[in-house]
Amino acid sequence: MNQKTVRTPLLLAVVLGLITALALLQSPSSATPRHDDANRLAAASHGVQASGVRGVAWYVDPTTDKVVVTVDRTVSRREIASIRTSAGTDASSLVIRRATGVFRPLLSAGDAIYGGQYRCSLGFNVVSGSTYYFLTAGHCGSLVRTWYTNSSHTTLIGPTVSYSFPGNDYALVRYDNTALSHPGGFTVADAVVGESVTRKGSTTGTHSGRVTALNVTVRYSGHPGGTVSGLIQTTVCAEGGDSGGPLYDGSKALGLTSGGSGDCTSGGTTFFQPVREAVNAYGVTML
Repeated sequence: MNQKTVRTPLLLAVVLGLITALALLQSPSSATPRHDDANRLAAASHGVQASGVRGVAWYVDPTTDKVVVTVDRTVSRREIASIRTSAGTDASSLVIRRATGVFRPLLSAGDAIYGGQYRCSLGFNVVSGSTYYFLTAGHCGSLVRTWYTNSSHTTLIGPTVSYSFPGNDYALVRYDNTALSHPGGFTVADAVVGESVTRKGSTTGTHSGRVTALNVTVRYSGHPGGTVSGLIQTTVCAEGGDSGGPLYDGSKALGLTSGGSGDCTSGGTTFFQPVREAVNAYGVTML
């Protein structure tokens, strides 16, 4: 009986040791590097960029390890196939989604801030020293040298002193008319996925939605088309003329309306230039 008592634990120990060794041999190493995944996603993103297809927005989703590609209604099946072809062996990392409408800079004639034949929306008021400015969309600033408060161009606001588009989508306009007020009350902040946000524009007024993605790259269709990176993607609707208007959460200034698809009747996808980048680029302070 004593002999069995001694042998049983020894046999169990041997068996357990063998099972553990086999498990270690069969299980994947916890030290497997993850840089291969990052390289794969970067290569897939580069494939989308290199395809040259317009009307496309894309970003890396870290929760799924996929590159989410959203195409507007102008993108054909053949062009979607060319995106996959451009991604090559990394095409399996792409998730293709279809959006309603056309991804375009939201620029049109109407009211709010006017220049030439265009209408845009004032974003956030800012200051540098004793000089007052406001931020708006870069694709607006690229087309207009002097801005007015009315369509007849009788009340001057001031000139576009700088803009960045494409690549970015922000512009700086100086207040030369000292009779105009420049209210504030915002502080610069960064958007968060899932955050409830509000947008104001000269065409459609005030609308709300939520942030769905960050660091999104968009290649707009039409004129003035171009590729813009680092954008905030949202479910907030917008229409032509809303470009440059502010995106905010309470008193937190988040972005400037860049472009999108759809309208405020059926809804759509709208992209915003993060305002922090513009503030830092121009060395101005939010009012």
